[in-house]
Amino acid sequence: NAKKIIEAILFSAGRSVSIKEITVALEISPNEIIELIEELKNEYESQNRGMEIIKINDSYQMCTKKELYEYIAPIFDRSEERRVGKECRSR
Repeated sequence: NAKKIIEAILFSAGRSVSIKEITVALEISPNEIIELIEELKNEYESQNRGMEIIKINDSYQMCTKKELYEYIAPIFDRSEERRVGKECRSR
């Protein structure tokens, strides 16, 4: 299932992932990838999940919702904090 694969890629990457990278990995059209990502975004939103998928230029990144950052920040020490992603923290 392409949507599950995209979700796994975004979760595992720990950074923004371009549509081109996902296209190469899945060998499906960019439009289909964007459609599947939008479905994932809607699912996360409608289920009120702690994670969200954000768009950054021509890339997407999965991250913790901004309003929950204060709860996860203490778990990371300063060296790991960068893994949370500047884009995710600033949303």
